[in-house]
Amino acid sequence: MTWLSRLLPGAHPPVALSPDVQAMLHAWQQAADTDLDTLHSETRYVIVNTEATGLDLSKDRLLSVAGIAIEGGLINPRLAFCQALDPDPADALAKLLTFIGKSPVVVFNAAFNKRVLLNAFEHVLDIEPACQWVDLYWLLPGLFAERNHNAAKLAEWMAAMKIETFQRHHALGDAYAIAQLFLAAQARARMLGHRTPRALIELEHTRQRLQRAP
Repeated sequence: MTWLSRLLPGAHPPVALSPDVQAMLHAWQQAADTDLDTLHSETRYVIVNTEATGLDLSKDRLLSVAGIAIEGGLINPRLAFCQALDPDPADALAKLLTFIGKSPVVVFNAAFNKRVLLNAFEHVLDIEPACQWVDLYWLLPGLFAERNHNAAKLAEWMAAMKIETFQRHHALGDAYAIAQLFLAAQARARMLGHRTPRALIELEHTRQRLQRAP
């Protein structure tokens, strides 16, 4: 069994990318990069989440992908994307990449969500996009130590921040919860002087180093 067959539902032998998918990838590659020193209120962020059969990268399968855009510091329900990988993984992943554009990507638990997405992009689309990632798993404890000093599960943060969503353990449902958490993180970050995407990324990396230090 190949990695690709484990990653994707069903058997997916290598196929040439369709002209539509190739056009989406070309347009994405030509898009301008986001300025990481722009204020949060002027930055388009994209919350990205996945749904898989489990959390073991060696055996579990990616089922669907979802994204929610945050623009002007607000969630717009019309700026959302969700699609199952079956029956056309290339189409789903190319449309997700188109939806993301060159915006900073916000995830919860990059160790899984970022890795499973990058593996899918590489094996299905033959591309490894150099996105700018923000991982709330590490960022939230650095901003809300009074609520939870250590890295915690999504459900724990939702309970601590009194956040609800329309469906748990669903790619778009959990993305909506993560988007609400990100808005709270963004507001606290501004209060503390972290006003740009670059500042959030640096704060997250600092938190990771401190948490992992012996």
